[in-house]
Amino acid sequence: MNWYLQSSNNSDIAISTRIRLARNLNDFKFNLNKEELQQLEKFIQDNLYQIGYGLKFFKLKDMDDITKMSLVEKHLLSPNFVLKRNETGSILINDEENICIMIGEEDHLRIQVFNCGLDLENTLNLAIEIDERIGETLGYAINKKYGYLTSCPSNVGTGLRASVMVHLPALSKTKNTRRVLEAINNFGVNIRGVYGENTEGSGDMYQISNQQTLGVSEKEIIKNLNVIVEKIMEQERQARKLLAKDELELEDIIYRSYGILTNCRKISSEEARDLLSNIKLGTDLGILQELTDLKVQKLYLYTKPANLQKYLGSQYEAIERDIKRAEVIKQILNEK
Repeated sequence: MNWYLQSSNNSDIAISTRIRLARNLNDFKFNLNKEELQQLEKFIQDNLYQIGYGLKFFKLKDMDDITKMSLVEKHLLSPNFVLKRNETGSILINDEENICIMIGEEDHLRIQVFNCGLDLENTLNLAIEIDERIGETLGYAINKKYGYLTSCPSNVGTGLRASVMVHLPALSKTKNTRRVLEAINNFGVNIRGVYGENTEGSGDMYQISNQQTLGVSEKEIIKNLNVIVEKIMEQERQARKLLAKDELELEDIIYRSYGILTNCRKISSEEARDLLSNIKLGTDLGILQELTDLKVQKLYLYTKPANLQKYLGSQYEAIERDIKRAEVIKQILNEK
C-alpha cells in the first residue's frame, strides 16, 4: 500500500513527512537551456541502473494532464514544477511513490522521500542513503566551505528542506491557529499551505518546514523541526480536550459533516475537503466509529479532482466531477 494511504501512531495530527534535498551536478551549469537539460536527462538515464531503488524515468510532456495533477495532489510534484517545466521537466519515481526526484526544477535534482505520520529521522536516513548513491554515481557540485551549491542561496549548505503536514482542526475551531503558528514562526520554521510556498492552509492542513540550511547539520535541522512539530501537536491535543468539554456541540459538528457526505448527490472538492476535516477529527477522537483510518485516507485522496478521475478511469467536466465525487464517497463509505 502506498505511503499516502497508510497511517501511524501520530497520524491523528501529523499526516506526512517529506525530506527534500536540492542538488546540482558537477559537469553541468546551473541554468540549463532545453538542449542542455536533455543532455542532463540522458546522463541520468544512462546511469539509472547504478542508482537503483526501482526508480523509473518519465518526461512531463509524455504524461497526460490528469496524471501530472494527480501527482501534485499527492504532493509528489510541486505545482510550480508542472506549470513551468511542463515541456522540459522530467522525474524519477518508484512504484511505491515514496521516492520522487524532480529533474530540472530550480536545481538539477530535487530528491524527495516521503513517509506517513511524523517520521523525520527514518525518512532522512533513506534520503541520505539515496543521496549518497546518486552523488557517487553522478557527481555533485559541492564546496568545502559552503556545502552543496544550489540555484537559490536559501538552499545552500545542506540543501535540506524537511517538512511535516499537520492537521489542526481543533486549533481552528478554538480560534487559536494564528496564535500558535505565529509563535512557532520565531523558531526558524516556515508555515505554508498544503501545496507549499505561496499557498494557503485549507481544510485545516498546514506544512511546517525548516528555514535554515547553511551552518547547521541535517540532524540539527531534523531535531529542531521534530521538537516544534511535537509542540504543535501538544497544542492541538489540548484544543481537542477543550472542544470535547462540550460533547454535544462537537458531536453535532462531526455528524452533520458525516450526514452531508453520506447523503449528498453532488459536492465540490473544496466542500468535501472542509467536511473531511471534521470527519477525520471525529474518527481520530473515537466519536465517529463508522469509519476507519484507511477509509478517511481514501476519501481525502479520491475526492481531489485529478485523483477522482484516475480512480474512475475517465475524464469529466467540473459539474460531472461533483456528481461523481458524491458517488465515490458513498462507494468508499460502504466498503467492507
